[in-house]
Amino acid sequence: MSKNKPVVMIGLMGSGKTAAGVLIADALGLPFTDSDPFMKAKYGASAAQIAAREGADKLHHYESEHVVQELAGEPKVIAAAASTVEDPQVRKALRTAFVVWVDAPDEVLAQRMRSSDHRPDFDPAVMRTRRERYFREVADLVCDVEVMRPEQVRDAVLREMDRPARD
Repeated sequence: MSKNKPVVMIGLMGSGKTAAGVLIADALGLPFTDSDPFMKAKYGASAAQIAAREGADKLHHYESEHVVQELAGEPKVIAAAASTVEDPQVRKALRTAFVVWVDAPDEVLAQRMRSSDHRPDFDPAVMRTRRERYFREVADLVCDVEVMRPEQVRDAVLREMDRPARD
Protein backbone atom coordinates (compact mmCIF):
# COMPACT_ATOMS: atom_id res chain seq x y z
CA MET A 1 0.00 0.00 0.00
CA SER A 2 1.24 3.47 -0.86
CA LYS A 3 2.88 5.31 2.00
CA ASN A 4 1.14 8.46 0.86
CA LYS A 5 -2.39 7.13 0.50
CA PRO A 6 -5.05 9.17 2.31
CA VAL A 7 -7.31 7.47 4.85
CA VAL A 8 -10.99 8.36 4.97
CA MET A 9 -13.17 7.52 7.93
CA ILE A 10 -16.83 6.94 7.04
CA GLY A 11 -19.83 5.95 9.11
CA LEU A 12 -23.04 7.23 10.59
CA MET A 13 -23.05 10.04 13.13
CA GLY A 14 -21.81 8.86 16.50
CA SER A 15 -19.63 6.07 15.10
CA GLY A 16 -16.36 7.58 16.30
CA LYS A 17 -14.85 8.71 13.00
CA THR A 18 -13.05 11.58 14.69
CA ALA A 19 -11.82 9.64 17.74
CA ALA A 20 -10.27 6.88 15.62
CA GLY A 21 -9.20 9.23 12.84
CA VAL A 22 -7.09 11.40 15.14
CA LEU A 23 -5.27 8.30 16.42
CA ILE A 24 -4.70 6.98 12.88
CA ALA A 25 -3.37 10.34 11.71
CA ASP A 26 -0.96 10.50 14.63
CA ALA A 27 0.23 6.92 14.03
CA LEU A 28 0.82 7.58 10.32
CA GLY A 29 2.28 11.05 10.79
CA LEU A 30 -0.45 12.60 8.63
CA PRO A 31 -2.60 15.68 9.17
CA PHE A 32 -6.21 15.14 10.27
CA THR A 33 -9.27 16.96 8.98
CA ASP A 34 -12.88 16.68 10.10
CA SER A 35 -16.06 17.99 8.47
CA ASP A 36 -17.30 19.73 11.64
CA PRO A 37 -14.33 22.12 12.04
CA PHE A 38 -14.27 22.56 8.23
CA MET A 39 -17.90 23.76 8.32
CA LYS A 40 -17.24 26.15 11.18
CA ALA A 41 -14.09 27.57 9.55
CA LYS A 42 -15.48 27.90 6.02
CA TYR A 43 -19.16 28.65 6.66
CA GLY A 44 -19.13 30.01 10.21
CA ALA A 45 -21.63 27.49 11.52
CA SER A 46 -22.05 23.93 12.75
CA ALA A 47 -23.71 21.26 10.63
CA ALA A 48 -26.93 21.67 12.63
CA GLN A 49 -26.88 25.45 12.12
CA ILE A 50 -26.24 25.12 8.38
CA ALA A 51 -29.03 22.56 8.03
CA ALA A 52 -31.44 24.90 9.86
CA ARG A 53 -30.30 27.98 7.95
CA GLU A 54 -29.79 26.61 4.42
CA GLY A 55 -31.36 23.16 4.41
CA ALA A 56 -30.03 19.61 4.43
CA ASP A 57 -29.24 19.54 0.70
CA LYS A 58 -26.90 22.53 1.00
CA LEU A 59 -25.29 21.04 4.11
CA HIS A 60 -24.64 17.79 2.24
CA HIS A 61 -23.13 19.73 -0.66
CA TYR A 62 -20.72 21.45 1.74
CA GLU A 63 -19.84 18.14 3.40
CA SER A 64 -19.06 16.58 0.00
CA GLU A 65 -16.96 19.61 -0.89
CA HIS A 66 -14.87 18.97 2.23
CA VAL A 67 -14.00 15.40 1.21
CA VAL A 68 -13.29 16.16 -2.46
CA GLN A 69 -11.17 19.20 -1.56
CA GLU A 70 -9.14 17.34 1.05
CA LEU A 71 -8.56 14.31 -1.19
CA ALA A 72 -7.19 16.63 -3.88
CA GLY A 73 -4.49 17.89 -1.52
CA GLU A 74 -1.65 16.23 0.32
CA PRO A 75 -2.44 12.85 1.93
CA LYS A 76 -4.19 13.08 5.27
CA VAL A 77 -6.75 11.32 7.43
CA ILE A 78 -10.24 12.65 6.72
CA ALA A 79 -13.34 12.19 8.90
CA ALA A 80 -16.11 12.42 6.32
CA ALA A 81 -19.71 13.29 7.11
CA ALA A 82 -22.01 10.32 6.57
CA SER A 83 -23.95 12.11 3.81
CA THR A 84 -20.91 12.26 1.55
CA VAL A 85 -21.19 8.63 0.42
CA GLU A 86 -24.46 9.48 -1.33
CA ASP A 87 -22.58 11.75 -3.75
CA PRO A 88 -21.27 9.86 -6.83
CA GLN A 89 -18.40 12.36 -7.17
CA VAL A 90 -17.27 11.60 -3.62
CA ARG A 91 -17.54 7.84 -4.14
CA LYS A 92 -15.38 8.17 -7.24
CA ALA A 93 -12.82 10.30 -5.36
CA LEU A 94 -12.72 7.74 -2.53
CA ARG A 95 -11.15 5.21 -4.92
CA THR A 96 -7.83 6.98 -4.30
CA ALA A 97 -8.04 6.48 -0.53
CA PHE A 98 -8.04 3.73 2.07
CA VAL A 99 -11.61 3.88 3.38
CA VAL A 100 -12.51 2.74 6.89
CA TRP A 101 -16.18 2.22 7.76
CA VAL A 102 -16.71 2.52 11.51
CA ASP A 103 -20.10 1.10 12.45
CA ALA A 104 -22.22 0.06 15.42
CA PRO A 105 -25.83 -0.96 15.99
CA ASP A 106 -28.36 1.84 15.59
CA GLU A 107 -29.21 1.94 19.30
CA VAL A 108 -25.54 2.52 20.17
CA LEU A 109 -25.27 5.33 17.62
CA ALA A 110 -28.54 6.90 18.79
CA GLN A 111 -27.26 6.98 22.37
CA ARG A 112 -23.99 8.60 21.28
CA MET A 113 -25.85 11.19 19.18
CA ARG A 114 -28.02 12.20 22.15
CA SER A 115 -24.86 13.11 24.06
CA SER A 116 -23.76 15.71 21.51
CA ASP A 117 -25.40 19.07 20.81
CA HIS A 118 -23.76 19.84 17.44
CA ARG A 119 -25.45 17.08 15.46
CA PRO A 120 -28.72 17.38 13.55
CA ASP A 121 -31.48 15.20 14.98
CA PHE A 122 -31.33 12.24 12.59
CA ASP A 123 -32.53 8.68 13.18
CA PRO A 124 -29.66 6.20 12.63
CA ALA A 125 -31.99 3.54 11.20
CA VAL A 126 -33.28 5.94 8.54
CA MET A 127 -29.75 7.08 7.68
CA ARG A 128 -28.51 3.47 7.52
CA THR A 129 -31.28 2.60 5.06
CA ARG A 130 -30.17 5.45 2.79
CA ARG A 131 -26.40 4.99 3.09
CA GLU A 132 -25.42 1.44 4.00
CA ARG A 133 -25.11 0.24 0.40
CA TYR A 134 -22.70 3.09 -0.31
CA PHE A 135 -20.67 2.42 2.83
CA ARG A 136 -20.30 -1.20 1.69
CA GLU A 137 -19.37 -0.12 -1.83
CA VAL A 138 -16.47 2.13 -0.81
CA ALA A 139 -15.13 0.53 2.39
CA ASP A 140 -11.76 -1.20 2.38
CA LEU A 141 -12.12 -2.10 6.06
CA VAL A 142 -15.16 -2.35 8.38
CA CYS A 143 -14.72 -1.89 12.13
CA ASP A 144 -17.47 -2.71 14.63
CA VAL A 145 -17.11 0.10 17.14
CA GLU A 146 -19.62 -1.41 19.52
CA VAL A 147 -16.79 -3.78 20.49
CA MET A 148 -13.69 -1.94 19.24
CA ARG A 149 -12.16 1.04 21.01
CA PRO A 150 -10.62 3.82 18.87
CA GLU A 151 -7.13 2.40 19.60
CA GLN A 152 -8.22 -0.97 18.24
CA VAL A 153 -9.59 0.68 15.10
CA ARG A 154 -6.24 2.43 14.67
CA ASP A 155 -4.37 -0.85 15.09
CA ALA A 156 -6.65 -2.64 12.60
CA VAL A 157 -6.10 0.11 10.02
CA LEU A 158 -2.33 -0.01 10.46
CA ARG A 159 -2.35 -3.82 10.07
CA GLU A 160 -4.57 -3.67 6.99
CA MET A 161 -2.38 -0.99 5.42
CA ASP A 162 0.75 -2.98 6.35
CA ARG A 163 2.08 0.07 8.13
CA PRO A 164 3.92 0.14 11.42
CA ALA A 165 2.94 2.82 13.88
CA ARG A 166 5.12 5.91 13.76
CA ASP A 167 7.56 6.20 16.68
